[in-house]
Amino acid sequence: MIKRNLLLTLALFLGAAQAFSQTNYKTENIVLITLDGMRWQEVFKGADSLLVDDTGMIKTAGSLLEDFWDENSQIRREKLLPFFWNTLAKEGQIYGNRAYGNFVNNSNSMWFSYPGYNEVLSGFADDERINSNSKINNPNVTFLEYLNQRPEYQGKVMAFGSWDVFPYIVNEERSGVPVNAGFDKAEGNNLTDRELLINRMQDEIRGPWGGVRLDPFTHHYALEAIKKHKPKVLYIAYGETDDWAHGNHYDEYLWSARQTDDYIREIWEMIQSDPQYKDKTTMIITTDHGRGTSKTSWRSHGASIPVAGQIWMAAIGPDTPAGGEMKVEGQWYSARIARTIFTLLGLEYPDEKAGAVIEEMIQ
Repeated sequence: MIKRNLLLTLALFLGAAQAFSQTNYKTENIVLITLDGMRWQEVFKGADSLLVDDTGMIKTAGSLLEDFWDENSQIRREKLLPFFWNTLAKEGQIYGNRAYGNFVNNSNSMWFSYPGYNEVLSGFADDERINSNSKINNPNVTFLEYLNQRPEYQGKVMAFGSWDVFPYIVNEERSGVPVNAGFDKAEGNNLTDRELLINRMQDEIRGPWGGVRLDPFTHHYALEAIKKHKPKVLYIAYGETDDWAHGNHYDEYLWSARQTDDYIREIWEMIQSDPQYKDKTTMIITTDHGRGTSKTSWRSHGASIPVAGQIWMAAIGPDTPAGGEMKVEGQWYSARIARTIFTLLGLEYPDEKAGAVIEEMIQ
């Protein structure tokens, strides 16, 4: 009888393990994209009526109205983010419209960049150790590092970012994940003509910030990596939206948001035209933190800004049902992205501290 019970228990265990390993997810590749400090208000309502025609925030009064303004907020958001609202909203999911009780928040209480990115990449908040934007190697292991440790992903995980702190957030030294960020150039003995040109242009075109390069360099380095290296897991972190907002330039903030939307479209179309990626890739898009809502607080974030922990996220891929703008009431956190990515890849997440799977995002 004991032997029979042991055999039954073993059979049930093996059956459960086999069921997990044979989950019929189609996702084989992951593209994670972040837009630094991009507010949920613009994502869901388009240009802000409080800011869009303020001469203190734009170069020429009225200059944004033709491109970004309409009395209808749904038209405004399509003007600002056409890929989001013409493709993602039809084929994927967009979370965070608080008008419907669809809440997305940081689980960290810092509400600025390093803590936000740590949360997205590692799956949990760490307010005790990650409480500044200093260039300190992340003590937490990110999902990128966990994947790079696996033989099937080793050398196929890459990261690109506009902010020069990303090599520390990803802990490039320990993780072995190559990070091209800040003013890094493409390196190696077999650089393409395009990579050589981007290297030269980055030297010649100086942006307005010391630690953040202009997003076109980040984007085109990443595009070349997709063509040249065919990574299975790619992280791209655009940064301009946050820095233009800090400078109180609402016009540049909107233009950068629209440009980034077009960059995301370009990446998605490239993915869908490549046999390695087509119908086998999930793209997840989010931000590291929110920001204020008044004419003065919109340029800031952090614990002193009450709404700066309000964020958003989106997904599109073969395993994500076409839910569009998610209107179901509930609470989601960016800490849930890491485990969700592992689940899509048919893997158990190694760190029990990570947030739960976003079940609605997976068919």
